Amino acid sequence: MSDAIADVLTWLDSRKDIQSLRAAVCDLNGIMRGKRIPVEQARKALEGKLRMPYSAIGLDIWGEDIEGNAQVFSTGDADGLCHWTGRGILPVNWTAHPTALLPVWLADDSGAPYLGDPRRALARILDRYAALGLTPVTATELEFYLVDPTSQRPVGPVSPVTGRRLDSDAALSIDEVDDFEAFIHDIYEACRMQDIPVDTAIAENGVGQFEINLNHVPDALRAADDAVLFKRTVKGIARKHSFAACFMAKPYGERAGNGFHVHFSVLDRQGRNIFDDGSDQGSDAMRHAVGGLLAAMAQSTLVFAPHFNSYRRLRPRSYAPTAVAWGYENRMVAIRIPGGPSAARRIEHRVSGADANPYLVLAAILGAALIGIERQLSPGEPTGGEGQGLTLAKLPPDWASAIAAFEAGQRVAEIFPDVLRDAFVACKRQELNTFALNVSDFEIETYLESV
Repeated sequence: MSDAIADVLTWLDSRKDIQSLRAAVCDLNGIMRGKRIPVEQARKALEGKLRMPYSAIGLDIWGEDIEGNAQVFSTGDADGLCHWTGRGILPVNWTAHPTALLPVWLADDSGAPYLGDPRRALARILDRYAALGLTPVTATELEFYLVDPTSQRPVGPVSPVTGRRLDSDAALSIDEVDDFEAFIHDIYEACRMQDIPVDTAIAENGVGQFEINLNHVPDALRAADDAVLFKRTVKGIARKHSFAACFMAKPYGERAGNGFHVHFSVLDRQGRNIFDDGSDQGSDAMRHAVGGLLAAMAQSTLVFAPHFNSYRRLRPRSYAPTAVAWGYENRMVAIRIPGGPSAARRIEHRVSGADANPYLVLAAILGAALIGIERQLSPGEPTGGEGQGLTLAKLPPDWASAIAAFEAGQRVAEIFPDVLRDAFVACKRQELNTFALNVSDFEIETYLESV
């Protein structure tokens, strides 16, 4: 038995209040799926003896099997092994009884990684960096709305302090942060218990919208873990406070969307930031990384905007990009190079919505950047403002176009294994077809007797 497993079992033995665990994988949509197990089975799970069907990774957003999925029908819905990720055991205090999450990822019976697992996709990219003596340093920013869970459509929450329902934007309002201090405090406390490195919190631009940043870490796999766990934590703490937390890309058609911005730099073997050459412009390596990001961006849009609702966010003049462009200190473009000391030179990727899967997002970003660095791809000239008057390549304008671009993309094929790409395309196509069969109330109201 390894020291790490022994430490977890010792911790569990000290927590007699915890009687059950959740062993869970992260599926293609970023949803945790798994099993409730008695605490007595902790060792079995930690030692990789728990089993779960491969198909759990590839369910659609409603939890339905994908039609024609080879992992279901040609294999008899075979099980894989659940290997502990080594992340520790993560206490959960917002459920009816205390429990803990045991994060796992899938392998086959020989112990080989199952490459359809999104976490495995990111790990493969990081192995490629490591082979070159490079280490990405990554941070994430996640936006979300608090909404009233008793309403069928999203409406602002009632302030715990004033008793009034929020109904206006309050960007950077300290008063709004103070009104929800009990909720925010509990998020920070839960993140401390799970070793999630939370940084600043602000009231964002929408009604009841907040952004909480996670600190830079020199382990992109951990950064993705942190983002997945953070979203689950925020949703759980919100329920505890009688709110609902919404990470939809665009829950309100007329208000700001929820973004998932990623900041990263890259260290060499000596711990030097390869994006820093002492100038305000950044190094050739940084520009090559930007070149790779731009080259793969349209093909990767399905990863950054994976849902029907995602494309409501990617609109002009919304601080969400529509064009394949980059610039210095420019929040109107897809790739921003923030200012500040040259030693902290980094890239900010602004395309993804908060509804995306963090493992796939970081794999797509870091994989494309590595292609750019290895092949010394040029990003072209930086863009100022929104790039009006310039002829810029565009992101796919809708879900169907993004699915087609992802399926055919040569850069994407260099980043993601075939089994994952095929499953992701099949999942998104099935979801698209389901939406196409559902006629909205607004369509009926508009067309019923008018056409």
